[in-house]
Amino acid sequence: MDNKTLDSSHSSGLTLAHHVRQCLDDYFAHLDGHEPANLYELVLNEVEKPLIEIVLKQAHFNQSRAAEILGISRSTLRKKIALFGIG
Repeated sequence: MDNKTLDSSHSSGLTLAHHVRQCLDDYFAHLDGHEPANLYELVLNEVEKPLIEIVLKQAHFNQSRAAEILGISRSTLRKKIALFGIG
């Protein structure tokens, strides 16, 4: 990856937000009458771990580079790695 900044769209022209909306629409469509609960926490928990795993892989497991890509401090990244049991 070079130093160019990319927006949230990729080659298909669809944004990350589009994919999130689609997943949430599917989630609500499959509730079968059940009430959703703690959706905010659910979404964060479902997204944060794979986000960190994928960025670490893209950064060749260089935590400083991964933290830079994520826009968080290295110490925050290390805490999240421990929290999610990544590694």
